Amino acid sequence: MKHFKIYTKQDVLAHTTVRRFETKIGERIQVLKDVKDLDESLQNSPARYVIIGISESLGAKANLISEDTPSIWLPFLQSFLNVQSNDFLEGGEMLLLGHFDFSDLAYVIEQSARSFDEKVDAYRHAVNIIDDELEQIIHIITQNKKLPIVIGGGQNNAYPCIKGAAKGWFKSGVIPFAQVNAMNVDARADYGPLEGRHNGNAFRYAEEDGYMEKYCVIGLHENAIQQNVWMDIVNNPFIDCITFEDIFLHEKRTFQEAIDHATEFTIDTLCGIELDLGSIENNFSGTGFPTGITPMQARQYVFFSAIDSQPAYLHISEGDNVYDKNNEAAAGSLISYLVTDFMKAMLQGY
Repeated sequence: MKHFKIYTKQDVLAHTTVRRFETKIGERIQVLKDVKDLDESLQNSPARYVIIGISESLGAKANLISEDTPSIWLPFLQSFLNVQSNDFLEGGEMLLLGHFDFSDLAYVIEQSARSFDEKVDAYRHAVNIIDDELEQIIHIITQNKKLPIVIGGGQNNAYPCIKGAAKGWFKSGVIPFAQVNAMNVDARADYGPLEGRHNGNAFRYAEEDGYMEKYCVIGLHENAIQQNVWMDIVNNPFIDCITFEDIFLHEKRTFQEAIDHATEFTIDTLCGIELDLGSIENNFSGTGFPTGITPMQARQYVFFSAIDSQPAYLHISEGDNVYDKNNEAAAGSLISYLVTDFMKAMLQGY
């Protein structure tokens, strides 16, 4: 994996503030003991969770969103590694593997592409490279029966998460077929047409390639869904959705009832838990939606979906689209809470 940096203990401690009379997650979290053999090292690790980061906005650019966005991975890391290690979450059950950096691909495209169409085609080709590398590492993690926690990048990365998890959990013997379900809180379905890979069609590709069986979206905005995609969703018995308006405007269901519906719909096999941070009001993303779920509701979604489903992985995406640098610390802290909520729900057996 050309674009993946594996972390050492020194890398972890560089982001951990060590203080007397305190123990931080960064002091307890594991790293790989043998970086030369990823598969064997993961197999021998007692960790239950493997955390990886992704730094890229190629999926957004491939979807005609041109802004350069800063990576949310570092703000998350600086917050997460400084969480207190205590009876609620000790830290030794986690392994911080490292992060992907695809900035070289973006640089080459920006320097070489001669027209807008050529640039878009190049970005979509680059997303295929991201797919292959991320799928490979998710496959290795899950075939060793570890739960991947993936932070950063666009929701284009849902496709390699689904594909890698389906293949890995199948190889481990946990599921009988290389196929998983997915649930997502998102203002958009990201079920766009098969026009080349980008951050708006990950779930369509996952279904088309046979790695995703069922998909349920919570909080879909009526103003953001294309008519053709909407018709594809409502006519597909393996896809379901609950709109934001049905929850918060028409009050047909509560948010908790929407979560319960999604977990029931996807409970028959392992399920990828997805959260697009663009669905959270307009504090942490550059999507520009004036309404959205609250940070507390995002925490409830992650917590209860971890309890009531069979998680294949956790993927928190689109956090790179913060409005400005002043929001990075707050967004990183929120993601830190989401990750700890997920692990606490599973570890404490609620």
